[in-house]
Amino acid sequence: MTLLTTPRSRIFIASAAFVFAAALCFLFIHRMSDVEAAKGAIATGDPLVAAQLASEQPPRPDSTPVLVELFTSEGCSSCPPADALLARLNRTQPVAHADVIGLEEHVDYWDSLGWKDRFSSHDLTVRQSGYARRLRLEDIYTPQMIIDGTNQFVGNDDAYALRAIAHAAQAPKLALSLSQPSISDGRLTASASLAQPHASIPNADVFAALVEPSASTQVLKGENGGHTLQHVSVVRSLQRIGTLADLAAAPLKFSLNIPKDASSSLRVVVFVQSSNQGAILGAATSAPTATPAPSMSIAALH
Repeated sequence: MTLLTTPRSRIFIASAAFVFAAALCFLFIHRMSDVEAAKGAIATGDPLVAAQLASEQPPRPDSTPVLVELFTSEGCSSCPPADALLARLNRTQPVAHADVIGLEEHVDYWDSLGWKDRFSSHDLTVRQSGYARRLRLEDIYTPQMIIDGTNQFVGNDDAYALRAIAHAAQAPKLALSLSQPSISDGRLTASASLAQPHASIPNADVFAALVEPSASTQVLKGENGGHTLQHVSVVRSLQRIGTLADLAAAPLKFSLNIPKDASSSLRVVVFVQSSNQGAILGAATSAPTATPAPSMSIAALH
């Protein structure tokens, strides 16, 4: 009889295996409870957890920027889980060698169906329609996530999103740099430039998005009536600011209007996109910039 075949040794091995399996089970359940709690925070409006979700990890030095566009609406009951997914991607940066740059783009075709989304924009609906034509989709829908302008899917599909981001991170990108934005007289001003010169310049457009890092809305009517929705990386305006040829020639200065109801913290995302709303060739984002507090006269206090 060997040592491993004694009754005492068999009991010891079985006990050790049971403890190890229990520990793995506990870690899995704990991890899943964290994920579900994060989803619940976005849907129910827990301000503490929502703030944690909105805080983004700094990009890793060797990472490739990947633009993640989410077309969403506060009037769509299927959208909060997609909003939560975008928040997790921003916060955790879960894909190696990928710097996820999220844009939450609120469309306006839900506005007549019970609740008007205060972030909705017809320009963003037009942008989504442009993707539908180029990607040969029968119609537009929410929630829709588009990775680097080329890969679209239902916006709450966690597993597909991770695979698509990992694939996009393998493509070479233009190295963009952004100046620190300045804010004055209701406008944000900054400049973008190419960090490295390039011999060949394809036909491409340069866009700048004014982004609100986090926001919340108490929805009173419609499919999400009675819920407080949390948002991240909300696009407040999106403008074409030039071409890649312009950017290659000199730093490209731009200015964006700040909505009167914007939060006290804003950032800007600049990206280069192949003509006719094609593939994303490069992207960069600034750090959040505080908007100046409005001045108030002494008479206004009375």
